[in-house]
Amino acid sequence: MFTGIITDIGRIRDIEPDGDPRFVIETRYDTGRIALGASICHSGICLTVIDKGPDWFKVQLSAETLNLTSAKHWRVGTRLNLEQALKLGDEMGGHIVSGHVDGVGTIVTRGPENDSVRYTVEVPAALAPFIARKGSVAINGVSLTVNEVEGNRFGVNIIPHTQSNTVFDTAMVGDEVNLEIDMLARYVARLVGKDGL
Repeated sequence: MFTGIITDIGRIRDIEPDGDPRFVIETRYDTGRIALGASICHSGICLTVIDKGPDWFKVQLSAETLNLTSAKHWRVGTRLNLEQALKLGDEMGGHIVSGHVDGVGTIVTRGPENDSVRYTVEVPAALAPFIARKGSVAINGVSLTVNEVEGNRFGVNIIPHTQSNTVFDTAMVGDEVNLEIDMLARYVARLVGKDGL
């Protein structure tokens, strides 16, 4: 489990493409404290650490993950929002995030709003009913509050701190983003028989 509070921006150093590709991720984390088999959220995708060195670790992505997330666009140099898994006693600063991507959305507008940057994201039709005004959503692993919803589009504001401490600083119109709906919305929909995921 994660909170959607990003604690590092990693960079893809190398890609080993044979079979299920393996990605070498540069990080500022103390990799000596990361166990092999640990879960780390990568721009919203929970992945398992399979190898590590002094300033890097390696993860492997299945064909399923590549097909259903924006990871299909990852290249050497791609920057990723990173968050290590919660430990008992950690502060719950965002909302409960599983790292299981529900779908890929597209940024359709981006512009300044006072000190913040306002984004509008278009989501697949199947996800739209799960996005609610003032509800939570994770975009590329970042816990955000939904400002408004219109059809299959919703808006969020990114404050300067989030802009400079995540990969939102380079997010542009047309970019695909990993989306995870609020877990509570998922279970409520399941209970009332409207689970479309």
